Amino acid sequence: MVFSDVDETLIAVKSLFDFLAYYFCATRGTPGARHAAGVRRELSRRTSAGAPREAMNRLYYRAWAGEPAARVEELARVWYAERSAAAGFYLASTRQALEVHREAGDMVILVSGSFPAVLAPIAAEVGAACLLCSVPEARAGVLTGRLVGEPCIGEAKRTAIRAMLRSRPAVDPAHCYAYGDHVSDLPMLAEVGNPVIVGGSVQLRARLPWARVLHPQTASEVPALLRPRERRREETPRAGV
Repeated sequence: MVFSDVDETLIAVKSLFDFLAYYFCATRGTPGARHAAGVRRELSRRTSAGAPREAMNRLYYRAWAGEPAARVEELARVWYAERSAAAGFYLASTRQALEVHREAGDMVILVSGSFPAVLAPIAAEVGAACLLCSVPEARAGVLTGRLVGEPCIGEAKRTAIRAMLRSRPAVDPAHCYAYGDHVSDLPMLAEVGNPVIVGGSVQLRARLPWARVLHPQTASEVPALLRPRERRREETPRAGV
């Protein structure tokens, strides 16, 4: 199994904020753009003051209260079509790495604090088998501003990965990979035998000195990065992956 964070690991943008601005500008014009910018400023202020990322993820989704779920999904597809057409939307190295994993028969799973409307077209593009993510609550087709379950941030990523691995007991976590860029991805990265740090996070490198490091736009590094794992696959084939 291969687990990958999304924002700034697989794609260059922060999907939560980029889509928030796109949606409210499209549906409300200038007042919507101000609303989205205000949400981002407030979350940034609280994060800088030390607020937990999990709490900020929940607060983010409050901005969606009252929005029709079908409209959000529709505009998320339009957002993706526009953004992904631009050069640099995907980080070349991570995208290639996931392609190499898929060609080797591995199951790719995206793990993110973002939500299904935004993540679904990304998952389809990279051939991800499933999503582990934050899930906005909807009632009668309208978003409530609350989440179903916990935000998929930090320790919740560890919990989600452990549950996934329990559902496939033939999979050895020591043979799994995980890709992340931020210290909040540490719980996820620590659950597998092959953590990969995308970019130059000093905190992650300090906590996971044995992890491989992938430069986001240096796709030529990918074959060498994965080669040791491919040798292990030939020696001990894994069932169910």
